[in-house]
This record gives sequence, C-alpha cells and structure tokens, in this order.
Amino acid sequence: MVQLYKNGVYLVNGTEIVEDDSNASLKLKSLMGDNTPSKEEASKGTIAYSILENHNTSGNMDKLKIKFDRMASHDITYVGIIQTARASGLEKFPMPYVLTNCHNSLCAVGGTINEDDHLFGLSCAKKYGGIYVPAHQAVIHQYMREMMSGVGKMILGSDSHTRYGALGTMAVGEGGPELVKQLLNKTYDIDRPQVVGVYLTGKPVPGVGPQDVALAIIGTVFENGYVKNKVMEFVGDGIANLSVDYRNGIDVMTTETTCLSSVWVTDEKVKGWYITHGRPEEYKEQKPANCTYYDGFIYVDLSKVKPMIAMPFHPSNVYTIEELNSNLMDILDECEKRGAEQLDSSKVTFKLKDKVRNGSLYVEQGVIAGCAGGTYENICDARDILKGHSIGDDEFALSVYPSSQPVFVSLVENGSIADIMVSGATVRSAFCGPCFGAGDVPANNCLSIRHSTRNFPNREGSKITNNQIASVALMDARSIAATAVNKGKLTPATDLDIEYTKPEYKFNGDVYKNRCYNGFGKPDASVEIKFGPNITDWPAMSELTDDIVLKVVSVITDPVTTTDELIPSGETSSYRSNPLGLAEFTLSRKDPAYVGRAKEVQKAEKAREKGENPAEAYEEIKGVFDSINEKFPNVDINKTGIGSTIYAVKPGDGSAREQAASCQKVLGGWANIAGEYATKRYRSNLINWGMLPFILDGEIPFENGDYIFVPNVKKLVSEKATEFKAYIVGKDMKEFTLKMGDLTDDERKIILSGCLINFYRG
Repeated sequence: MVQLYKNGVYLVNGTEIVEDDSNASLKLKSLMGDNTPSKEEASKGTIAYSILENHNTSGNMDKLKIKFDRMASHDITYVGIIQTARASGLEKFPMPYVLTNCHNSLCAVGGTINEDDHLFGLSCAKKYGGIYVPAHQAVIHQYMREMMSGVGKMILGSDSHTRYGALGTMAVGEGGPELVKQLLNKTYDIDRPQVVGVYLTGKPVPGVGPQDVALAIIGTVFENGYVKNKVMEFVGDGIANLSVDYRNGIDVMTTETTCLSSVWVTDEKVKGWYITHGRPEEYKEQKPANCTYYDGFIYVDLSKVKPMIAMPFHPSNVYTIEELNSNLMDILDECEKRGAEQLDSSKVTFKLKDKVRNGSLYVEQGVIAGCAGGTYENICDARDILKGHSIGDDEFALSVYPSSQPVFVSLVENGSIADIMVSGATVRSAFCGPCFGAGDVPANNCLSIRHSTRNFPNREGSKITNNQIASVALMDARSIAATAVNKGKLTPATDLDIEYTKPEYKFNGDVYKNRCYNGFGKPDASVEIKFGPNITDWPAMSELTDDIVLKVVSVITDPVTTTDELIPSGETSSYRSNPLGLAEFTLSRKDPAYVGRAKEVQKAEKAREKGENPAEAYEEIKGVFDSINEKFPNVDINKTGIGSTIYAVKPGDGSAREQAASCQKVLGGWANIAGEYATKRYRSNLINWGMLPFILDGEIPFENGDYIFVPNVKKLVSEKATEFKAYIVGKDMKEFTLKMGDLTDDERKIILSGCLINFYRG
C-alpha cells in the first residue's frame, strides 16, 4: 500500500524509479546515456526547487529569503497579526491578503466579541487594502483554492493546513509573526528544504476516498519523521486517475505528516479546475525535470488502499477499518491504554470497548466538514450512499458542512442537499468549528467519526478539567456515510454496492462577487479601524538581558505535546484578540497550575522592569539570587531577566497558532526547553515572540519548580553560540548544557530585542 525508500531516488522521465544505491550510476547510464546529470543538478529538477528559486530573493539557494505571492488568515488569527503589524509600522497590505471568517463565525461565545473581530477585519481590509470573506461564505482553504491558488505561486497562511499543492501552488502554514514579516515587506528565511517524492500509481477502488489515502501515508511517515520539515512532491501515473477534488483531499492532510509544504504535477484536469473557476490564466503545466533527484521517496499503490480509520488521539494512529473490525477488542484495548497515558485518569476514564455491541463497534456521531471533508465530491459520494436510507432515530447523528457557499449552491442544484437532509442528516454552512471543538461537540464518553483534519485529545470540545471526555476517529466521508446507513455501526464504504453518480460541479462566482469585499490595491488611509472591547494591544516585552533566571513551571513528559494542549482551541478562540485574556487558558487542559505558577514568577520581572526590588515583589527570588551570587558574585538581581520556562519532550505538533508561544510570553516566559521541536512553525513562533528555543539532550536534570540560571545568554546569542552553560540553582549549582539550533541573523536580533514587535519598532 505505502512503501518508503531507505535512500534518495532518481526519477527518470517521470516514471522510472532508480534508488540511490551502489547500482544507481549504471542504471542511470542505461536510461540517460551521456545526458545523466550529477546528483546536485538532478536535485534542481524538482518542481519545488523551481518554485522556491522563483520566489527567493537571497541569491543563495541554500539560504532562502522567500517573498510570497498571496496570504490568508482567519478570524482567530488575523486580529493578532494585524495588531502586531500595526505596532511594527504597517502602512498597507503589499500583496493580496485574504481575511476569512470561518472559525469564530457562530458568534455564540463571549457576547459580541466574535462579531467585533469581524468588523475589525473588514475595517482593516478597507484601510490597508485587503480581501474580506464574511462568515459562512467559505472555510479559509476552500476560498484560497477557488480564488487565490495559481500554478507556480506561493501562499503563506496563518493556519497549519495551508496546502494547495494539488493546484500547483506551494503553500506554507505558519504562525502569525511570519505573516507580519511579509506585510512589512520582509522575507521568510529558511534553509532550502529537502524534497521527498510521493509516487502515486494505480486507481482507488470505489468507496476509497482521499482521506483513506492520506491516512495511509500519515500512518507510515509521521512517527519516523520521514518528511518532517521537508516538501512532499506528488508525481506518478496514478495522479491522472484522481479528480482535482480528490487530490485536494489528500493534499490538505499532508500537514499531519509534519512536512513543510507540498506540490503536485499539474495536468488537463487541473487546467479544467482553473477554467471552471474563471481563472484560466493561473494554469500552466508543471512537472519535474527528465531526471530528478529526491531526498526520499514514498511509493503509494492507490489500488491497494483500503478504507482507513485514525483512532484517538492522533491522525497517525491508523488502522484499516477491516483490520479494526477483525481485531476489535485487542485494538480498542490498546487504544484505551494509549489514551490513559495521555489523559488525566484522576479526572476521566477513557473507554472504547463499551461501544462494542454484538461484536461490532458503534459510534454516536458522524461529521463531514471543513477543508478536508466538505468538498463537493466528498459530499456527492456521501449523498449517493445515504440516498433512500435513514440514519435512524437513536443516538447516532450525522452533520455535513459544505466547504463554501459556491459548493453549497451546486449541491443544492444537483439535489444532493435534499437527499442528505431527507436521510436525517443535517446540513450546515461553511464552518471549521467541528475540526477544533467549536461545533458538534459530542456527549461525554461518546466517539465521533469525522472527515476533518485532526483528532487530538479534547480537540472535539470536551474538557478533562470538567470531568468530560469524548473522542474522535478520522475517516473518509464515504465510510462515514456507510456507517450512518447502518445506524452508527462502523462500516467501510467498500462493503456497500454503490453506483457513484459523479455529477458535474458548476462554480457560481456571483456568490463571492455579491458579498465579499475586495480592496486589494485600494487602501484607504482615512478609514478608522473598528475596535471591540475585547481587542487589546500586546503588552510591553523586555529585551533579553545579559543573564537570565528561569523557573521551571511545567514539565511535560508525553512523547508529543500538541499546540492544542499548549493553548486549547474551541471556546478559547473567542479570546485570541485579547493576549492577556487568552493567556489565562495556557496549558489549561494539560497542566492547570501552570498559569498561576508563571504569574507568580512574573511578579519579580515586572518589579525589575519598573526599577523596583524583584525580591520584594516575589520573596522566593531572594534565596535564588543568594545561591547564584555565591558562584557568580557579579550577577545583579536588578539587571537579570527573571522568567519562566516549560519543558516538553516534543512540543508544537499540530496547529500553526502563534498563541501557543505568545501566551507563554505574556505570562513571563523566556524560553522553552525541549528534546526536539515537533514542527518548524512552533519553533519559529517561539523565536518571533523572543523566547529562547533551547534543546536538551538526554535525561532531564531538573524538576518542576527548580530554577535555572543561564549566564552570558545575550552575549552567546549574539556570537552565534550553539551551546549554553546552565546551572540548577540550589543543587550545588549543578551545571548542564542547553543547545540551540541554527538561527538566522534576524532571528537572533528578534530574540535579543525581546520579540518581533520590538525588533521592527527599532
């Protein structure tokens, strides 16, 4: 089904695969003759290299400085981004910047504050020359596919699922500060990423959908980090057997592999997509060179992919549905054990085996939604399964969210919506809520199956701290519909004999023309921005001091810590326009005592910033400096930064949300210490908020509550040091080493300045 190559691979003429082993030279010679390029030249033959080269401004393809063509944010990210950019000198949007409203679009939590954010966004689009997509019009990624993608273009989005590779567009999901840099005409600075080829061959059997293919790939590459921070480049004869909607469904899930971005070859079907959407000028043929070298290679036989399920609590916890049903109690028992390790068993008891009835697994809810599930063909195929059936009048419920109003219109016109509703399922407007816990929250102890992007703990909206636990398994829309027909009995779509009608999609662009504001190139400086009472400025942040003292206020030993655990989604999203208000939720689902501990330490730093005695504001700190001064007598409490830090084995998997870092910063966080960082974007968020992204090899030498002294930190950052001596205060000043990976010159300056705002403010 999915095969990983141990070595790099040469792809010749788009079809011949030559692994980079001892026989590679002879094989290449037989295929290419004297035209065989060197590995270095062949590595420049990727689609990714060409796109990056066209957007690089550094003149050095190993050290990239990228300028993007277009950008996108939604209503729980754009307020913070624009506020940061305004504080840093924003005058106008230098490129098309789309502000969508698909996360807080229900306007149901926190009084007026969600709609206040929307009015803020519209007024900023007018003032700075942006594009504004009102609530319920489209989820962010569907709008960008329909209206902003382009072959060979690059798009930056403040959402981790910013992926339009199937449309020939290289897109990257990053934290908000990276978008701020683009708004200020700065660049996205990275080392040239490696490129992994993904060769698709064969044709999916009826009933197997894009989510099945995506989950099969994720389950193979996530844990081993095969594509981490790399570009996935999709090639192969099997692509011709996939519709563009199907390709989009696979592509958007590449985020869950932890790759940096993705891109696909383009063909007549992609050309047709652009023609259908009224943008034929955005198409061109795009393919790798005749001989292309890939740093890794994934071979996927689409004909062998079966309906898949990602069990709680990660998209990589993958089984075929057939395998699950054949080994039901054993697999459920294993999932329960894994879940117990991740959850607070003193608060909740995670159960799955109680959902087995007469040897079958029954679920209580199904959801088809968002950028992954809510596409036209997914819903049409689900309709074909549901038509003429009832989902039943018991606990099981099914809801369907078309990904945009144009998709909705076409589904209404071809009768799909009526057939789905008659079956007992409900149809909603375009909304991302079910994907992050702001819609269709299941009941306590329920299991929901969803064609959406993630199934992390509590992401569906339950709260362990309130003794609530529900869980999500990811599946394809077709198998969700098959399960619905069987009243919640887990069923792969391949078990049903269905004739899929595949009605033609008709895009109606008037939906957007009649409602969306397009002000790009027409900024109006006279427009006054509308500020609701929840929208607040970022608090002042200190520059890095010569030495720092860090109190460890949380130690997380889970193998992976997601951004959902660092700052929860769902109902907290309403407070993302209020940095201090949102910070109160930091680590609330993982370590509820964190906020109180961090704020206690912050008292000392706030006093120091005011020129007051830190020891009077926070008595505990006096003894800490007494111990430090025994070994370092010249260290001055009034000139030393005092803050907090957390330790996590592998933090930052999942969302691009900058708030996972900024909330720690506004609570006085100076650093993270990690075994490794799960994603580049989380590490970048730390840096952009002036936090030191330390790495610790081996066992943890400190405990929660310990103080760590890092001398000469400012000097060492300035001098591009990669190792920092640190000392555990009060334990004979035990010395250990903290490391830091490469930083660009600007990243070092940002850390020294205290944050991106300080850096650009000068």
